[in-house]
Amino acid sequence: MSTLRRMCALVIPLTLEGCRTAVLSPAGPIGAANRTILLDALVIMLAIVVPTILAILAFAWWFRDSNKRARRQLTFTYSGRVELIVWSIPALVVFFLGGIAWIGSQLLDPARPIASPTKPLEIQVVSLDWKWLFIYPEQGVASMNYLVAPAGVPLHFRITSASVFNVFFVPRLGSEIYSMYGMTTQLNLQADQPGVYPGLSAQFSGDGFSDMAFDLRAVTADEFSAWAAATSASGPVLDEAGYRDLLKQSQNVKPYTYRSVETGLFDAIVMQRLPPGEGPGSTAPQEN
Repeated sequence: MSTLRRMCALVIPLTLEGCRTAVLSPAGPIGAANRTILLDALVIMLAIVVPTILAILAFAWWFRDSNKRARRQLTFTYSGRVELIVWSIPALVVFFLGGIAWIGSQLLDPARPIASPTKPLEIQVVSLDWKWLFIYPEQGVASMNYLVAPAGVPLHFRITSASVFNVFFVPRLGSEIYSMYGMTTQLNLQADQPGVYPGLSAQFSGDGFSDMAFDLRAVTADEFSAWAAATSASGPVLDEAGYRDLLKQSQNVKPYTYRSVETGLFDAIVMQRLPPGEGPGSTAPQEN
């Protein structure tokens, strides 16, 4: 028993560590709405799962061999009342789950703006092999594998890929969405409170996939303005030549920033006026 207690003491903290990035621990309105849908669906499904399990146990106990009071109708083949119960409960579950999914898909459309008196912050996202590029068109700066945003302000993301499919996902803030070469997807998120929220790629995309992660750091409005001003004062320039360098495969890329971004660079990527990335398996990855 002493050994078992020690093992539990070691395992429990490790399991709780996952709560730091858990979908069920939302930090924004979209994440909270996603959690509500998941919990509602869970409750509806339990409405059929729990009675079914209890009925199995009850039938097994009642029709045990030693119970002489149980009526065993060996020639029983059909009952309209039993059929009604057996089919009506799953039908109601499907009806309610379908309703939740349909309403949720409308209210949580990734392209639907978040209702707020504050103007959304525009952020352009490019998934590369194997790193994330974030461009702030209004501030004229960019960052690599590091995202800074003001808390309480809606974030409007325009997302594309430089090569293969990827999935942009910040679990605690809400919905994930694909990034695709030659296409733009939109996503609206918001962090309600300052903090650091891990983000990741939610689709396998090659050797460097496991390290294709970033942190979204939500700060106050004043801290964000100060960060943008400090970023614009130092660092390299992200122009066409700099972007072509980014197309080379690399892993474990440390976060850094660009002091300025060539106007229209994101649109040039989307419109395929710039070449695509190499793609997984084409060359040996580089360590940065």
